[in-house]
Amino acid sequence: MSQPTPAPTLVERLDALYEYDREPVAPNKLHGGKTFIAMFAGEHVAGTEFVLGPLLVIHGVSATDALGGLLLGNVLAVLSWALMCAPIAVRERLTVYWQIRKIAGPYLTVFYSAAFAVTLCLLAGAMVNVSTTAIAHPFGIESPNYAAGEYFPSAPWIAVAVVIGSVIAMLAVLGFDRIAHFSKICAPWMPLIFLAGAFGALPILGVSDLASFWEAAQTKIWTGVPATGESKYGFWSCVGLAWLCNVSQHMGMGDVTIFRFAKKWQYGFASAFGMFIGHYFAWIASGILCAAFIVTQKAAGVDQPNVNPGNIAWLGAGWAGLVCVVLAGWTTANPTLYRAGLAFQTATPNWSRWRVTLIAGAVMIFTACIPAVNFFLDRIVAYYGLFFMPLGAFIFIDYWVFPRIGLQKYFAEKRRLTASWPAAVGWFGSFGIGFVLFAKDNYAAFGGVNAWLPKWLADYRADFFMQVLPAWILAVVLYTVCSFVQQKFTAKSAA
Repeated sequence: MSQPTPAPTLVERLDALYEYDREPVAPNKLHGGKTFIAMFAGEHVAGTEFVLGPLLVIHGVSATDALGGLLLGNVLAVLSWALMCAPIAVRERLTVYWQIRKIAGPYLTVFYSAAFAVTLCLLAGAMVNVSTTAIAHPFGIESPNYAAGEYFPSAPWIAVAVVIGSVIAMLAVLGFDRIAHFSKICAPWMPLIFLAGAFGALPILGVSDLASFWEAAQTKIWTGVPATGESKYGFWSCVGLAWLCNVSQHMGMGDVTIFRFAKKWQYGFASAFGMFIGHYFAWIASGILCAAFIVTQKAAGVDQPNVNPGNIAWLGAGWAGLVCVVLAGWTTANPTLYRAGLAFQTATPNWSRWRVTLIAGAVMIFTACIPAVNFFLDRIVAYYGLFFMPLGAFIFIDYWVFPRIGLQKYFAEKRRLTASWPAAVGWFGSFGIGFVLFAKDNYAAFGGVNAWLPKWLADYRADFFMQVLPAWILAVVLYTVCSFVQQKFTAKSAA
């Protein structure tokens, strides 16, 4: 009598969660447009909207700059996903890490993947932080107020963050299908909570009709006057923040990892559901909530209001607002941590995806307990884009332009190079130049740089968000010129 086959162990079941980590996605695993609508709506109608919307208020954006700048920036973001990222994703159907390997070689890919994974954990940690502020609120657990000098959370707050982070990590382990399903459940109703919260807060600002709303928008919400000690944001700051806060995902090609599951490249336009519901409508709604919360706190005699997502959501929508904050954090942290797991796996090829995703989850939980991450989230997002964007620029140029100008695409892969020096020059050169041009006027340690620069460069004042676009162009120029030298020199040597 044959022995019954033993049930697979937990480790064996986890190892079976194959996500086409190192090869093109199979045709029978592709998804339709509804999946990507739900994913973008779920990921970008998110906990960060309760952070970035208030940052526009705190940095003194005017009402016209906020509404007009965010509109233009989000249009550019959607076009970047649809016309730059998605077409390459559906043609190659590889993760961004394995596409970078083709053009940059394994050494640079490992460095990129490890650094990208840590950064993604940082961003996912910001989402855990957001969700924790909501769960902590009804229990009377105070969230740290970084602006008031509270740099460390309390032990109960950390305990809540660990629980939330653990749940998010386990969901990310289950893979793309489970993440998409979770987004489909949460995405439809979260915008309604943002809307309800904003409407609920308007009477606090003295709004009773459309005319009074515009007056309040100009005098109480987006006043054009930054908070004490904060820099001022203008129109182009709003454009840059909306367009370039996700630059590593669209122009930087990070979301080829997601769109490799798409049946058609046109699904790149599904990003509009994330951008206009999340990065336009939700930023505006959370800005209204922020302004109303500050008004109530000032009336109560609080000099430094603790503007965290839990507090402002409770003000506008009560328990429904808190639930929305929790789930908004989850729907963003899940795909972010999923990407981080794939990135870590590229750097540790002998480890299974579920193992490295759990490691990424531990890093995420640690960063969630650092209040400075959310306080400086706009600056972190800008650095993140500036540093990782060049590799995506190389993928775009290598795929579309090189064959048309007589250069080989995937030269590093074809020549079995361990590292591509044109990619290294383009990557670190563009980042270094872009950073120095910003730092010379914003960090005291770089104050002497202007004395060494030509007058036109010394007079250049870089808005950090818009600095990413010149860096993209510079990266492309450096990479193309160096690739031309490399390939022509190699051809002559072979002859």
